[in-house]
Amino acid sequence: MSRLAPHQLTAMQVSRLKSGSLCDGGGLWLVVSGGSRLWELRFKSPATRTRRQMSLGSAHVFTLAEAREKAATCRRMIANGLDPIIEREKEKTARKLESGITFKEVAEQFIQEKAPEWKDRKGVATWQGSLSLHVFPVFGSKAVRNVDTQDVLAALRPIWTKKTETADRLRGRIERILDYARAHGWREGENPALWRGHLSATLPTPSRLVQVQHLRAVKWQNIAAVMATLRSSEGMGAKAVRFVCLTAARSGEVRGCLWGEIDERARLWTIPAHRMKAKREHRVPLSDDACEVLSEVRLLHKESADEYVFPGHRAGKPLSDVALSKALHIAAKCNSENEDVTVHGLRATFRNWTADTNACSGDVAELALAHVVKNKVEAAYRRTDLLEQRRSLMNAWGVYCRG
Repeated sequence: MSRLAPHQLTAMQVSRLKSGSLCDGGGLWLVVSGGSRLWELRFKSPATRTRRQMSLGSAHVFTLAEAREKAATCRRMIANGLDPIIEREKEKTARKLESGITFKEVAEQFIQEKAPEWKDRKGVATWQGSLSLHVFPVFGSKAVRNVDTQDVLAALRPIWTKKTETADRLRGRIERILDYARAHGWREGENPALWRGHLSATLPTPSRLVQVQHLRAVKWQNIAAVMATLRSSEGMGAKAVRFVCLTAARSGEVRGCLWGEIDERARLWTIPAHRMKAKREHRVPLSDDACEVLSEVRLLHKESADEYVFPGHRAGKPLSDVALSKALHIAAKCNSENEDVTVHGLRATFRNWTADTNACSGDVAELALAHVVKNKVEAAYRRTDLLEQRRSLMNAWGVYCRG
């Protein structure tokens, strides 16, 4: 708080200030910048003991006398141990609760705040699309504090048995939005979209309605023939598919691979945490065949640390997922494999090979696939990624894929 006593300014001084700031005393300031003229209170928060600045409104709207009145109200709060900024937020929340902020408004705010943490670029569109189609027409305009179990069931029942997977995801989204609303004080009580102990007593269990469909994979007994066909192709998509197979990596990890991540002398590919599904750095030992793919690619385009190893047709863009899928489908068809096999399914091909041939222990295979240890205690004590064991494994896998 300013050491100056209040009421230091005159209306004439206020009107004449074109740029900069003037103190009226008691922490009240007039700040002029560009076309903006704001009243501002500067004080030390009794709650956090930190210096804070609070806008009291525009000087175009509020006169000096009105600003002084606002500042005096805030100073009384501070004298009583209250932070006026915190109290103002509480008032806003109370007004929203009283006026009845709608479920749709809460959902839109939730999506806006949480979207930056979502890895899926289409996440926002997916959330907005599913809610707009199935939820907003049912209770989107209803006050979020009044949304109940019957509202949730009215949105879910029409699609629960027909589009079970979609409906189950939608239920989870509704649950998260309602939890978000309760955290902001916009509703109270239990969450009506909660599954365990609530909706589970009414709706059929999703796992009993839908049979899990795994992504189609090339049989490990046929992988050598498929890889031979891919080796005969000069296309960048075919080379990327081979690298996916030989590293047991995900398609997106390979397509986003930069030359700077590759250490050919150490025969190691280090994928940074921000590109991994589990958000942890992953080291991939490179077999002879994997290094061969890199040598072939280097002949096709300029190598630079910040360049993609598998570039697309557009400058500065990685190869598309479609290019990899197309290359694999052609190779699979040539070797009497199902055309519906997927690039991601190559990870299953690798895992089935390790299991059926006892090529390694389950732990080594799971680390090769960069799977997260589900047991939290085991994960806390596991401090090694078994790199040398995985190096032997990937060399053996490369030899097998060569046939």
